[in-house]
Amino acid sequence: MLEQLKQQVCEANLALHRAGLVILTWGNASGLDPDTGLVAIKPSGVDYGQMRPEHMVLVDLDGHVVEGDMRPSSDTPTHLVLYRQFRGIRGVAHTHSTYATAWAQARRSLSCYGTTHADSFRGAVPVTAEMGPAALAGDYEAETGLAIVRAFAETDPTEVPGVLVASHGPFTWGRSAAHAVENSIVLEQLALMAAVTEGLAPGITAISDQLRDKHFLRKHGKGAYYGQRA
Repeated sequence: MLEQLKQQVCEANLALHRAGLVILTWGNASGLDPDTGLVAIKPSGVDYGQMRPEHMVLVDLDGHVVEGDMRPSSDTPTHLVLYRQFRGIRGVAHTHSTYATAWAQARRSLSCYGTTHADSFRGAVPVTAEMGPAALAGDYEAETGLAIVRAFAETDPTEVPGVLVASHGPFTWGRSAAHAVENSIVLEQLALMAAVTEGLAPGITAISDQLRDKHFLRKHGKGAYYGQRA
């Protein structure tokens, strides 16, 4: 199972690169095996053109390396906070994609302006508060995870599977590493569309809660009817 997890996580990282969401060695994706509590994650600073499943590093939820000859991603502590705090997620992705990062750098949440957004995110994608000097001087990456958790104090992370870390960039998550990557792709497109929308219609407001929920729940609710049955 762990070999399969490493293959899946390697493929998720390569998918981020193919989608144009990461360049150079930026970004990372991970996956959690709920039976062992182990996480497979991209090694730090490895070129995507050379990346193989055997390069993935296995860590436990406390950050101890269990398997692998390379250092895990520097963002590993952030991923681990999310796995510990957001029940049920099995994959996390982080990018510095252009439009989502621009919103993060502007320190603005991403409002739900249309049904395309509502199909995947049930409302605004929040932006975290900026971290203060103590957090920056301490365990910065773990503090980043805690800042994300605080941003979801009144939001269900299973309904809004992504966040904009202020002055940094986006993180997304899902039921697998591949699903987290899918949400990264969607989030980047939503950030682009929102920027264009605001340019065309300054002062526009979010869609109604009723329309938002209609689109979200028809895909993700108990009575979902979008797509084909398994």
